Amino acid sequence: MSTFRAVRIDVQSGAQSADYVEMTEDELMPGDVDLAVLYSAINYKDGLAVTGKAPVVRRFPMIPGVDLAGRVTRSAHAGFAPGDLVVATGCGLGEAHFGGFAQKARLPGEWLVKLPGALTPARAMTIGTAGLTAMFCLFALERHGLSPADGTAVVSGASGGVGSFAVALLAQAGWRVAAITGRPAEADYLRSIGAAEILAREDFSSPGKALQTQRFAAGVDTVGGATLANMLAQTRFDGAIAACGNVGGMDLPASVAPFILRGVSLLGVESVRPRINLRREAWARLATDLDVAMIDAMCEIIPFDQALERARSIVGGKIRGRVVIEMR
Repeated sequence: MSTFRAVRIDVQSGAQSADYVEMTEDELMPGDVDLAVLYSAINYKDGLAVTGKAPVVRRFPMIPGVDLAGRVTRSAHAGFAPGDLVVATGCGLGEAHFGGFAQKARLPGEWLVKLPGALTPARAMTIGTAGLTAMFCLFALERHGLSPADGTAVVSGASGGVGSFAVALLAQAGWRVAAITGRPAEADYLRSIGAAEILAREDFSSPGKALQTQRFAAGVDTVGGATLANMLAQTRFDGAIAACGNVGGMDLPASVAPFILRGVSLLGVESVRPRINLRREAWARLATDLDVAMIDAMCEIIPFDQALERARSIVGGKIRGRVVIEMR
């Protein structure tokens, strides 16, 4: 049986380690579709998994990588045939089921979406969980009834993966976007993808008053903690913030004042569950709403040999936009 390369996380004597290994197909986990993985991508959760800095991995051994795009090589699922190009994100990949940091994968077909024609596997991975989550946030704001005519939309963690796509998608949808970042050097990058205003992270990262000057009609928060609390405190009457991240902490040092005095809403967004129809809708819209030149501008493609090192570096905030792994 042919072998393939993978990054595998193991535990021995209570100590967790991650390294490159050779594996065989009979070591893959159950699923009715086999894939040759063409590209994966590095997410913050992958960095937490390989460093062990958070209990992301729920079983060992584990192949990290919450995103993958590949070509079907075998299918017992009616919806897919050999040769199909597909994408998978979330669904427990890299946590409970072997993920994308490997040259082969075996997955349930209900986790897969056929790539829309406008997207190559590399561009799909540039989007990945980050872009999909950002699109889910935009869906949440739109379902809430908000539109660009209501005012400015704010995005925290704007130079990160989810934040970058939130800026781009909101701008493409017609919003005036204010981007919060702790990296002033990224201002030109953020403006190039649609930001109209750059805000300093330090102005949002410390606890503030329960109610502050109304500045934003809507927002996407990728940070949590005091940043989210301050965004809520600065949201206008009947506005909403879609929250999807916690890099600034799990606590929310806020009061009920924005909710009961201004009618502000906090919209929780998660992108792990399959919900395949919603995923198909999101990928179809991502394929039409994002300019391919903009997608490419957000992307750095690296060889598989650099994946482990770069996954470790994302935890220190050293990655801008999206890092895509070519699996050859």
